[in-house]
Amino acid sequence: MKKAALVLGAAVALLIAGAGIWFANGWYGTSTVSKNAGFVVPQGASVTAIARKLETEGLIPSADDFLLRARIFAGDGTIKAGEYSIPEMSTPSDIMDILQSGDVVLNFVTIPEGLPSILVHERLMAVEGLVGEIEVPEEGSILPDTYDFQKGEERSAVISRMQAAMDAYLAEAWEKRTDKAVVKTPEEALILASIVEKETAEADERPMVAGALSNRVRIGMMLGADATTIYPITKGKPLGRRIRVSELRSTNPYNTRAVAGLPPGPITNPGRESIAAVLDPAETKALYYVADGTGGHVFAETLEEHNRNAAKWRALRRERGEM
Repeated sequence: MKKAALVLGAAVALLIAGAGIWFANGWYGTSTVSKNAGFVVPQGASVTAIARKLETEGLIPSADDFLLRARIFAGDGTIKAGEYSIPEMSTPSDIMDILQSGDVVLNFVTIPEGLPSILVHERLMAVEGLVGEIEVPEEGSILPDTYDFQKGEERSAVISRMQAAMDAYLAEAWEKRTDKAVVKTPEEALILASIVEKETAEADERPMVAGALSNRVRIGMMLGADATTIYPITKGKPLGRRIRVSELRSTNPYNTRAVAGLPPGPITNPGRESIAAVLDPAETKALYYVADGTGGHVFAETLEEHNRNAAKWRALRRERGEM
């Protein structure tokens, strides 16, 4: 009897040990991940909902088994929402470690300098992976840059980060302004910087363009920037035609060919260099500038000199067949 009891006890122990090994193997040793996969944890999802989603996507064999083993082996680590990369042959244990790591996959969206808000809106609405509707952001409120986002993130959250970045940079730059700056407030700096952004694509001449425009503001001269005239018509999109005479003569407050001073608001989202240029413009007496045919501009202090430069530009355009 004693020997039989020992045998029975040994058998039970083996069964228990075998069950334990089987149970642990279901967490540490098996995998249904046949290839590298992406997995998105929705915002606010419970562990149960995550397990069901893992099962539906074929990354674990059973949500119930996963939840049972997770309570024993996974501890109480939290799972952060976002997109995760699940490598081939990941076990349930590996998957839980990945989800608890918070090491989410980041995606990126770039807002180039001088992109008006109406096109920022279109770009963000076209980005796959972002969710939710947004309004067109206030013009000039977005800092051009490359921003990361998580798959499933709200577009409104990305917009908020872009606007916070502009607020932070503008505040920092404003504190560094020099006595050459003609603008009186950060808001005026944004407006003038948006014009500089549209007037030249050459980074190294932005301080000079800012200097010439600042001189015009200082003496009450009209800025004469075509981009401001076009803005009320297209909200920053390309006009696609020549500006009409009636538009040049319009007395709307954005038409700086008919109304002196700054327009009432920015005409695009200026980048850091244009803002910095307005707050520390080149020291120059230039009041005029015209394209030089190479992508830059030639500057002049007098109208007579400017007219000669403009004549050269028109002649060059005729040679190129652009007129």
